[in-house]
Amino acid sequence: MKLVTFHIAAGDRVGYIEQDQVVDLTSALPMGVSDMLGLIRMISSSSKRLGPALQQLLNSSSGAPRMRLQDVRLLAPIPRPAKNIYCVGKNYREHAEEFHSSGFDSSGGTEAIPEYPIFFSKPPTSVIGPGEPIPAELDPTNSVDYENELAIIIGRGGRGIAKAEAFDHVFGYTIVNDVTSRTLQRVHKQWLLGKGIDGFCPMGPSILTSDSVADVRDLTLTTYVNGEQRQHAQVRSLIFDIPTLIETISRSITLEPGDIIATGTPAGVGIGFTPPRFLRVGDVVVATIDAIGSLSNPVGTYSLRDPFAFAAG
Repeated sequence: MKLVTFHIAAGDRVGYIEQDQVVDLTSALPMGVSDMLGLIRMISSSSKRLGPALQQLLNSSSGAPRMRLQDVRLLAPIPRPAKNIYCVGKNYREHAEEFHSSGFDSSGGTEAIPEYPIFFSKPPTSVIGPGEPIPAELDPTNSVDYENELAIIIGRGGRGIAKAEAFDHVFGYTIVNDVTSRTLQRVHKQWLLGKGIDGFCPMGPSILTSDSVADVRDLTLTTYVNGEQRQHAQVRSLIFDIPTLIETISRSITLEPGDIIATGTPAGVGIGFTPPRFLRVGDVVVATIDAIGSLSNPVGTYSLRDPFAFAAG
């Protein structure tokens, strides 16, 4: 199932995609559940098995309103994450090597391939949805780059999750474009300021529920800039796989329903070229992962809501 958050005249809604239609689930949800985070928490608390819980939701939504996909505006599936997004750096071998040799790697060490997973985060205010412009002018150094990544959506939470049980805690998957100011990333010698800029985390277009994925390692990431293919790799090429990432984070940090983990990007980013090919206003970046969809964002000027205008929670 592909779950989406979308906007119509009546406001923001939650639904799922069925062929070329969006089925509005909002009216079928229990009182107090009105958004994707609430839906994830509800389903994850009701059953350890995702499939039957989703089927129950489908059964309760028979007769729900349907709209043509082209008539709604898709938002980020989780427009306002409850916490920072966990991100993983240098998690594809070829990208780790291109980043290490680019002159922009300030992560330390003399080896390109990390011995342990490298984690950083992006704030909730960095999230934008499909079609929203990436606000390149918020990077005063004009070094905006793209990174197509598979993101894990946590369902059932926990701490001390073992690798063998990790997939029991995965609700689904989406796409994150880990947009980055490369110069800010380098000069501050850490990654938060270069990657946490408002609008630098396009997300979407849907959450593909984990029961729909036979083997996540078979999913393929492809990125296009102005129609030119830049990145192409399978998830099986991750240096640290999904169970390892979940086990490593949860060893000392409690993962909660709706938490997001971006798993890293493959080779082909802008700094992998000589000279670097940074994004410019008017460019269009399309990050695709088969089965999830395509996340397309133009590079433009600041057009986001005031980040302080978001409702609490």
